Amino acid sequence: MKGKESFAIREISAKSGISIRTLHYYDEIGLLKPEKHPISGHRIYKNQDIVTLQKITSLKFLGYSLEEIANLLGEANFTVSLNDTLQLHLQALEEEKEKVEQSIHAIKRVVSLMEMEAEIDSSVLFTLIHAIKTEPLQKEWMAKNELADIGEKLYQKTEKEMQDLDKTYIQLSKELKLLYGRPVKDPEVQKMITSYLEASFAFLGEDILENLAEVDLENINIDELEGLTHSPFTEEEEKWLHEAIIYNMGLED
Repeated sequence: MKGKESFAIREISAKSGISIRTLHYYDEIGLLKPEKHPISGHRIYKNQDIVTLQKITSLKFLGYSLEEIANLLGEANFTVSLNDTLQLHLQALEEEKEKVEQSIHAIKRVVSLMEMEAEIDSSVLFTLIHAIKTEPLQKEWMAKNELADIGEKLYQKTEKEMQDLDKTYIQLSKELKLLYGRPVKDPEVQKMITSYLEASFAFLGEDILENLAEVDLENINIDELEGLTHSPFTEEEEKWLHEAIIYNMGLED
């Protein structure tokens, strides 16, 4: 564009990568108002308009809204106040980055599970996704209940370990649907429970199990944690599963 002093909207769009529709919108809201041809009414962009457009795209890249950009365009110099707003935008972007990374993590785990299992009960799948989604809240809960050390160890588990735990949970859900209603002392029910507990304990490891054994349950807000979790089972199935686990561990009255 060097040497030229005026440009048609299609030239500006082609060079900047900004759609003609967006340039029209910028004109409509007064953000970037080029001259109009006196006869045709076509927009005529000057070099100063190109500079303004570069400022707009730069500020958009930093995360500013169009309303905020309109105010900033009138500033001849930027002061410490700009740094304050940039810090706020940085914080917002960091939070968004964390959400995106969390979504990527969830998608990868679901893809991996689908490749291994081929078919998964929807309620179980949504339970696993919900668990991944609420991991930050679970970490906060652990920190608030002085379980941060245990939380750190749990969330340092490898992808392979997490996948194995997911597979264990899926297998439990399949077997539970088949065995639900049988007496809890039924050999097949107890085989299911033993397999589930062994896999769960293996995932946790001796170190975490020892830490959990030292936790004072009276000072733990279990209800709050349960509010962060979701079960794919009905209340009746949950009760039956709990009774089967109690029987397996020899804790029944």
